[in-house]
Order: sequence, then C-alpha cells, then structure tokens
Amino acid sequence: MITNEPSTQQTPLADEPAGLAEQPLNPNVQPAPGASTPARELPWLNLLMAFGVWIISVILLLFVPVIVALPYIVYKWKTGALPRAELLASDKTLIFISILGIVPTHLLTLAVVWLVVTQGRRRPFWKTLGFEWPKPLGPGFGILFCFLAALLLFGVGMAVTTLWGGGKTDLDLLIESSTPARLATAFVAVFTAPLIEEIIYRGVLYSALERALGVGVAIAAVSLLFAGVHVLQYKNNLGVITVITLLSVTLTLARAYTGKLLPSFLIHLIFNGIQSIIIVVSPLVGSSGSS
Repeated sequence: MITNEPSTQQTPLADEPAGLAEQPLNPNVQPAPGASTPARELPWLNLLMAFGVWIISVILLLFVPVIVALPYIVYKWKTGALPRAELLASDKTLIFISILGIVPTHLLTLAVVWLVVTQGRRRPFWKTLGFEWPKPLGPGFGILFCFLAALLLFGVGMAVTTLWGGGKTDLDLLIESSTPARLATAFVAVFTAPLIEEIIYRGVLYSALERALGVGVAIAAVSLLFAGVHVLQYKNNLGVITVITLLSVTLTLARAYTGKLLPSFLIHLIFNGIQSIIIVVSPLVGSSGSS
C-alpha cells in the first residue's frame, strides 16, 4: 500500500533512510554481469566481524563434539571401563558419538551466523547472504550446471587420488571404525556440512574480504582457509589435500563469478552427496563381491 510517509523511514534491508542513494562500492570489486555482489548484500560486514565468526566456528568444531561425548567418557570412568587414551581413541561408540556431535556444532554455528547476518533479526537471513540463483543462470540451467560441475570435479578428484596414491586419512579410519560411524559421516556430509561451510566461507568471509580487499584476494584467502582447516583431517594423503584445495577454489570461483551463494552450495552438496553414496554403498559392494 502506498502512503505519504516522509522518506526518512528506515528500510528493512538497510540502515540508510529510504529514498537515499546507496553507498558506493569498492571500485576493486568487479561483479559478474547481471549478478549483485556480496558487497551490496552485506554492506555493513567488516573483516573483524567476519573473521570473528570464522574463529567461533572453528572453536565450536573443536570443543562441542568433545562436550557431547563427555557423558559417555564419564560413564566409562564410573564403571571402571575407561581404557588408556590411545585405546579410548579407537572406541567405536566414542567415535560414533563424536561424529554425531558435529550436528549440534553446526546448529550452533548456524545460530551465530544468523545473529550476525540478520543483525539481530533486522535483516532477512537467506536473501542477505545471497542464497539464490543469479538472474542469468536461473534454477533450471543452474541445477544442471551445478550437477555437471560437481560430477566433473569428483571425476578429476578420483583421478588425482588414484594416480597420486597416499595413505589412509583420519576420515578413512573414522568411516572404517563401524557401520554407525559410516552412516553418521555420510549424514553430516550431506545434511549439515555443505550448508554451514558455505555460509561461513563463501558467505560471510568472502563477502567481507571481497568488499575490503577485492575479488582476487578474496578468492585466494577463502580458498586457502577452507582447504587449510581440512589439512589435519587429510594430512596422510597429499592427493586428497590437492582435491580439497581444487574443490575450494572451484566453489569460491563460482561464488565470485555469480555473486550468489546458492550455486556454490549446490555444487558442494552434490560433490559430498556422491562421496556419501560411495561411503555407504562400498562395504555392501565389497561384501557381495567377496561372497
């Protein structure tokens, strides 16, 4: 409904009075044709806030699974069944509980990001993050493009790890510890990890870095940070680290070119989904082949 209210009314998506021109963007930011930039979607987000959110996400990932597993450790101690530390690290139940602990970790991380992005419910969360299709792409072609990109990326990754070889990673050991751990890993990889990692790295971090330092620095920094946090998990296999780095660069380039978060999220989701199918199905194929 059109009213005759003065133009000093606050808009729901900006702190400036309605009717005033937008603040100029960083001249170093070159948006893709037809795409709105993260700098326009998160004009108030600075580097300190963005890296603060990232640090909180890492801290939560380190400590929340331990807190979730603490009641089981106390139970083992109370019953006198608490083994030495090296044996406790191979406890199948403890491994399973620790993997499940990633779910509340991601939920808490999502709550932190929501508070920052919405500025305490003053802004719409998904739209502010740019969680939508860029206009030139559209949902139909966009989904097909993301699927083909993820499939190609997964194929390149398989070729790299096959040719390069390498030892088993910590993730491999977790997956092989038990069937529940395998299923829990597949669940997290599909239902929580792609969303949380994308809104942290390609959403919050990339938006602040692009506006402050330009597209090139933002792509390089976010790609390295995302790959870097996975190094410990895959430290025994340089081939897998290379694949994770390639994935990170691809996702960040998709974010930079489209100016939106949804394409990189969908590529990430499909990539992890293919991996999860293999994780779940591979023992069944192996057991049927050996019978």
